[in-house]
Amino acid sequence: MKILVVDDDLDLRGLVAFALQQAGYLVLEAGNGLDGLALFEREQPDLVVLDVNMPRLDGFETCRRIRAASRTPVMMLTVRGSEEDQVRGLDLGADDFLVKPFSPRTLLARVRALLRRAEPAHEPTLTAGRVALDPARLEVRVGEADAVHLTPLEFRLLQFLAASAGHPVASERLARHVWGYEGIGDRQRLKQLVHRVRTKIESNPAEARLLVTVPGVGYALQVE
Repeated sequence: MKILVVDDDLDLRGLVAFALQQAGYLVLEAGNGLDGLALFEREQPDLVVLDVNMPRLDGFETCRRIRAASRTPVMMLTVRGSEEDQVRGLDLGADDFLVKPFSPRTLLARVRALLRRAEPAHEPTLTAGRVALDPARLEVRVGEADAVHLTPLEFRLLQFLAASAGHPVASERLARHVWGYEGIGDRQRLKQLVHRVRTKIESNPAEARLLVTVPGVGYALQVE
């Protein structure tokens, strides 16, 4: 299991990371929200431990952006135990709050509980023509080819297209589904994500036959 710890307090971050490593988790560390988001997108951790008060991008906004892109569980750390902070964090998608100071035993118990709750429920395979998506494994299979692993963002994109297979989906709708309202208007980021998916499902990504561009509209998953 991979856990991302985002906290600008170097000493506390080190203690949290040490406790998690001693429990057998692989730990990634970031000192602010922006670096945390970059690590999150690149490494796709299983859980995020996120401080509220940080420079550059605070924990609330970092949590909002993570939740717009993923269902990965988020635990927020705060020195403030006010109901307002907890309500705000939960409304933004946080799964749990831990008030400083806390013991390593309490941290680990809460981490284990979040990871248990995050275990994927069985969902049926979604099929669109030759494309079959496995939500539990985050995998895609095209025809008789071997299954290929997708990142959560790639899976969200392909799942949305598969649900409308054979019909074009507007770029704005796709971006909003993948990233939330933050993604609206960012066509370049959407284009990059589409390219990554094409490299995994197309025999020749330069001449896409499955995930095609619909000029002036967006993209479509072709049903063969």
